[in-house]
Amino acid sequence: MAHKKGQGSSRNGRDSNPQHRGVKAFGGEAVKAGNILVRQVGMTFKPGDNVGVGKDYTLWSKVDGFVVFERVGKSRKRVSVQPIVEADAAE
Repeated sequence: MAHKKGQGSSRNGRDSNPQHRGVKAFGGEAVKAGNILVRQVGMTFKPGDNVGVGKDYTLWSKVDGFVVFERVGKSRKRVSVQPIVEADAAE
């Protein structure tokens, strides 16, 4: 029953790759359509105006504009994109 457990290198050495989660575009920042705003697990941030949701709960911008973070109630956080108003569109 003599087992050698001195080195330990064969049992160790496994690690998962990082997921790179978090807020990618902050409030007031200009984004283009399709830019990722938040990578998250579950719905920590809810989608607001002009924001889409991926199957892994990633929030992304549907239009060019500026990111707006707002708090709805005590704990609910919402991310919206305020579209850029161009002078040509107003005429």
